[in-house]
Amino acid sequence: MTRWGATVVGWLDLVGDERVLDAGCGTGQVTATLRDRLPNGHVIALDGSPSMIERARTRLGGDRMEYRVADLQRPLPFDRSVDAILSTATFHWVPDHDAMFANLAAVLTPGGQLAAQCGGAGNIASIEAALHDMGADAGRKHFATPEATAARLQVAGFVDIECWLHEEPTPLPEADLEPYLEAICLGDHVEHMTDDVRSAFVQEVAQRMPEPTIDYVRLNIRARRAG
Repeated sequence: MTRWGATVVGWLDLVGDERVLDAGCGTGQVTATLRDRLPNGHVIALDGSPSMIERARTRLGGDRMEYRVADLQRPLPFDRSVDAILSTATFHWVPDHDAMFANLAAVLTPGGQLAAQCGGAGNIASIEAALHDMGADAGRKHFATPEATAARLQVAGFVDIECWLHEEPTPLPEADLEPYLEAICLGDHVEHMTDDVRSAFVQEVAQRMPEPTIDYVRLNIRARRAG
């Protein structure tokens, strides 16, 4: 995901002195690549998790950085607009995309860029099929289509909109599949389970998958705020 994120950073047309928001910075791995593109600029690292923000702060320090804990479904607490917004592997964790895009547009300067990538329609389909067969819910992830995303962006005030899907099948060694599922793909399912229940749940999902491959589908987004 860090490799994919670096590609998305490359979609931004930057001079190097801009003020850029990383919406969903996580531990700051992709944020570091973004900051490298801004030798005279400023990065706002935002995440909904205080623990993630602290890990990002530990990784990146304070040089040309600002840190915020905020929910993308609510108005963002900024007193200045940003020139661009980056987001990687985050939007599919936000249930209300209409509110999210409206809130992002509200802090983006007219003409400012949005470059993002997240899980899209069809993402981890084999895992979701296994969950369905087990009678488990699909969790809180929201994998949108390009068409629905483009329509939401337009309503929120974006133009020059490009949205598309691409597949990123990711094979894993057999020994790594269950730990990966537990930490990444099923985190929202198992977070409140006891150790024994969690282990059995993850093992059953893994056994129901046709092969040890995570069938990722990425939703790619590029747009500009209307001037």
